[in-house]
Amino acid sequence: MLELNFKKSPDSLIPAIAQDAATGEVLMLAYINEESWRKTIETGKAHYWSRSRNKLWLKGESSGHVQLVKEILVDCDEDTVVFKVEQLGGAACHTGHKSCFYRRVQGDELHIQGEPIFDPAKVYG
Repeated sequence: MLELNFKKSPDSLIPAIAQDAATGEVLMLAYINEESWRKTIETGKAHYWSRSRNKLWLKGESSGHVQLVKEILVDCDEDTVVFKVEQLGGAACHTGHKSCFYRRVQGDELHIQGEPIFDPAKVYG
């Protein structure tokens, strides 16, 4: 298996950008460690390392909005990846939006782009 350079980071985490394989839209940024990398390769589903919960995280394990990995790009230093994914359920963000990058800076304000696809209170309880 291809080895990534997890040793560059003191916490052994590297950035993983999730991008919609069909549209190219950036859906989210998360982090992976060696365990989540192996699980992603083995299953074809995006696995990350949750920094807030300090545990392995299958994207969509709570919401059902799993990311099916169609292609993986690795940067020149082997310390960042792009997962080109099919986002099941249509939303990558825990706020219910398609992308975690749903706010645009205009002047000194943030403006929300688009409407949530799901209600987080109903999905996460």
